[in-house]
Amino acid sequence: MERTKIKDLKEKVGERVLLKGWIDTRRDHGKLIFIDLRDSTGKVQMVVLPNHEGAKRAAEESRSEWVIEVEGTVNKRPEKMVNPDEENGGLEVEAEKINTLSKAKELPFEKDEEVNIDTELDYRPLTLRKEKNKAIFKIQAAIVKAFRDFLIKEDFTEIQAPKLVGSDAEGGGNVFQVEYFKDKKAYLATSPQLYKEIMVGVFERVFAVGDVFRAEKHSTSRHVNEYTSLDIEYGFIKDHTDIMKLESKLLAYVFKYIGKTCQKELKIMNADLPAVPDKIPAMKLREAQKVIKKETGADKTGEPDLDPEDERFMCEYAKKEFGSDFIFITHYPVSKRPFYTFEDEDDPGYTKSFDLLFRGIEITTGGQRIHDYDMVVKAIEKKGLKPESFSFYLQAFKYGMPPHGGFGMGLERLTAKILGLENVKEAVLFPREMNRIDTLLSQ
Repeated sequence: MERTKIKDLKEKVGERVLLKGWIDTRRDHGKLIFIDLRDSTGKVQMVVLPNHEGAKRAAEESRSEWVIEVEGTVNKRPEKMVNPDEENGGLEVEAEKINTLSKAKELPFEKDEEVNIDTELDYRPLTLRKEKNKAIFKIQAAIVKAFRDFLIKEDFTEIQAPKLVGSDAEGGGNVFQVEYFKDKKAYLATSPQLYKEIMVGVFERVFAVGDVFRAEKHSTSRHVNEYTSLDIEYGFIKDHTDIMKLESKLLAYVFKYIGKTCQKELKIMNADLPAVPDKIPAMKLREAQKVIKKETGADKTGEPDLDPEDERFMCEYAKKEFGSDFIFITHYPVSKRPFYTFEDEDDPGYTKSFDLLFRGIEITTGGQRIHDYDMVVKAIEKKGLKPESFSFYLQAFKYGMPPHGGFGMGLERLTAKILGLENVKEAVLFPREMNRIDTLLSQ
């Protein structure tokens, strides 16, 4: 008999089926034993009757998280036993044969019990089986699919950028250094930025989905040292506003797709999807600082960036004043942005760059890039870097590059803010941070 997935049981009422999965819970009621069985597609209640002696013996021995296969008949539940809140609340499988495939040790705590973040991560192979966690990463997978689908429709080509690089693209120094061949040093990539730009000269429109690494000694609810970056770069733009418009369309597509395909998961998470305005409100950094001073009394004038509390305030302000969960902050100082960022010729000292804030946190950094060879060489030198260290990258500009730009968006931060998670680590399958890399480094 071929296996039936739990999601397909509604089409099998009255039929005998073979199910395989994990025991979610077992409940004994007199002579009856009830087992909630789950697989990757859903969950169903099974009942073991006394007349199926072999199945009854196996059920009596079984415990949560045991892996079993079951032969049984799919029946409709008695009307008074129907549970309309469950996906298969109108069905029940009468288990006639149970075969144990794998036994589980006694659980350290109930699988769906609320535990603190450290315990959650210490037992990650177990806690990822929670309905909540499964919902988080199902939605996250949908975000990535929608990101890809939208960009492919917009004639973007997906690229795979290297994760081992010869220099730090951002020039910030927060990089993981690794030993390479012939006594050379290499680094884990902080961004696919330089490779994205090179590929604009090949495909014109490119995107990448991949891990990036930041060697920042943070221990906060906002940061991890390895995360997934959703990156785009494309040519023949007018300026940074073209990129902002494209991102607005992209986000609208992503949220529409999630709303359509992840209704069950959104309900589990009690998540409220944001509406993306046709035009996300935008404000220069200096304008935002004036608002902060006027509204809060805090004088942040002249600061090169927004502090976390400023990001939270500006999102509250955007919601109140514009009815938007999003706000673009533009025109960061040249001194604050990487060497490749285009300076606004009409606003010297400030760049055609932006951050996108969403529900209290920055989820995107982007902008227009310098496309002129001589200008980018001078920009590298101005940052105190050596052009010869970027000779491979500079070839793209030496041999002709169009005006271009793009952005990088943190997948985990986006996921966390969509779902209202308190800690970004909850949106990372296996978080890497200062005190953790599978094993705890603080012990």
